Amino acid sequence: MTPMDPAAPPSRLPDHPPHLRAIAMPADTNPAGDIFGGWLMAQMDLAAGNAAARRARGRCATVAVDKMTFHQPVLVGDEVSFYATIDRVGRTSMVIRVEAWRRSRDAEEAGRVTGATFTFVAIGDDRRPREIPKEA
Repeated sequence: MTPMDPAAPPSRLPDHPPHLRAIAMPADTNPAGDIFGGWLMAQMDLAAGNAAARRARGRCATVAVDKMTFHQPVLVGDEVSFYATIDRVGRTSMVIRVEAWRRSRDAEEAGRVTGATFTFVAIGDDRRPREIPKEA
């Protein structure tokens, strides 16, 4: 998969299963009735954290999030799928790209809402950085 620029306009649906799916609910809205960007960012962090923990085989912490550009709103009742792809793995850290896609509850067509890159550090029980094991 080629790198995705989070600021780029919507592309095509990723060719792998999502790391997380959620239904946008009324409690997740702003006063205008649209879903809060912060709710989307939290869900993206969960999806990226899932990918990070699997790759690092243990606990990880988010240390940075790069640029999010919103391409379309998420509405109450939309199914939102979060796709995570590991772009780079270092000694103790990794960069994970996440795309969020929405689908109306009564349609099949999906559209990309936003994307961002998250940096995670693998941490031990002492909450200090630890080495990421080599890939099996």
